[in-house]
Amino acid sequence: MKLLWVYLIATAIFFAIDMVWIGFVARSFYKEKLGYLLAEQPRWAAAIIFYLIYIGGILFFAVVPALREQVWTTALVNGAVLGLLCYATYDLTNLATIARFPVVVVIVDILWGIFLTAAVSTITFLIGSRIG
Repeated sequence: MKLLWVYLIATAIFFAIDMVWIGFVARSFYKEKLGYLLAEQPRWAAAIIFYLIYIGGILFFAVVPALREQVWTTALVNGAVLGLLCYATYDLTNLATIARFPVVVVIVDILWGIFLTAAVSTITFLIGSRIG
């Protein structure tokens, strides 16, 4: 039951942080750099499936090990590494396969993935460690 609560907490944190990024901070950046590729409307089913799977990965690779060890830096480091691996896979694949895919988007997006995943992992650990 605790794991379900931790998953829900991670989901809320992830959505809150990522929606601020996508909706406000980087919105014009992505439109300017990738406008020629963007769909008029997001494919929400695909996005939701990604988020649910990715958040499960955050728990499996970062939060649960940190909770087991009771060490917040495990959540931080494992989250950062997971963010690097996943976002680099996505962005470097795009760079390799999509003509004119901007290198600046690759760099910004990978850095964002590292920060986002590390932050979500650490905050989720801090809250989750207080749940009985």
